[in-house]
Amino acid sequence: MEKIKAFLKRKDIEISLKRYGIDALGAMAQGLFCSLLIGTIIDTIGTQFGISFLTTTVATVKDVEYTVGGIAAAMSGPAMAVAIGYALKCPPLVLFSMVAVGFASNALGGAGGPLAVLFVAIIAAEIGKAVSKETKVDILVTPLVTIGVGIFFSWLIAPPLGRAAMWVGNLIMWATELQPFLMGILVSVLVGMALTLPISSAAICQAFGLTGLAGGAAVAGCCAQMIGFAAISFKENRWGGLVSQGIGTSMLQMGNIVKNPRIWIAPTLASAITGPIATCIFKLKMNGVAVSSGMGTCGLVGQIGVYTGWVNDVAAGTKEAITTFDWTGLILISFVLPAIFALIINFGLKKMGWVKDGDMKLS
Repeated sequence: MEKIKAFLKRKDIEISLKRYGIDALGAMAQGLFCSLLIGTIIDTIGTQFGISFLTTTVATVKDVEYTVGGIAAAMSGPAMAVAIGYALKCPPLVLFSMVAVGFASNALGGAGGPLAVLFVAIIAAEIGKAVSKETKVDILVTPLVTIGVGIFFSWLIAPPLGRAAMWVGNLIMWATELQPFLMGILVSVLVGMALTLPISSAAICQAFGLTGLAGGAAVAGCCAQMIGFAAISFKENRWGGLVSQGIGTSMLQMGNIVKNPRIWIAPTLASAITGPIATCIFKLKMNGVAVSSGMGTCGLVGQIGVYTGWVNDVAAGTKEAITTFDWTGLILISFVLPAIFALIINFGLKKMGWVKDGDMKLS
């Protein structure tokens, strides 16, 4: 046993929730952002501003035409796997081999490909690290083992993982359509809290394919956390804090939450209020890419995703036009209501002595 522990330590193989559930998942979200999400944004910009270079076909592969954004989106599997490999501190030959692993697991996982990529990439990366530099023909052995293991597990577990992820996602979306009030609260609160925690709400939403009304509730929850914290901590952090949390991430407050968990009450209760407002009143839907559902106001990705969905729906004929009511709902849910509700609730918490000035100061 001691020899095994020593070997794992030497290879930097750490079997832990932090390494796999936080580091790898967070990196996967970055890989998604740099491929699928950026590709979608490029396509939207090209379409809305009439930039011909961004809307015309730049490559054709087996009769499939790709725009600039389409190429970026098509690389989401490899991007996620390489990002995971980077987070797991893979040596170069293992890291480069993750491209093939990501492509295979994402393709075989179908619509639930991101969840399959997460599991398969972790397995392939750790086994690849284990054999790395253990032979004199490392340049052959390490890629062969990494890719071989990755392809095998892609064949073995990617399809059922993909189906399971989509089943869960469809169940959540069905339940939200059936019970928009209760599920609006539940989805908004849970996804919003995931955004503030050191895990990836974006990766979770993409893994389960959360779109539609459930995606709208997720956007509401994420916005409530980011805008909520930005508003209630403005006195301590001023404009820099407003920007870094409001369009950056509320995860910056995690250190302060550990010191005083009660500072998390206001943004979380705000999300419990804005979630059902989004689902029941404004019928806010995320019909863009699912990863946008878990981004909130980070780089305005959540809002761009909702807008992209509107554009797609109009083009498909399922929506007549983008209305003033649509824009009003998006602005209120994303920016105005989270700030108002969080400030009111936090005012009450300060009166109770649960929160005091300086509790949310960013270092």
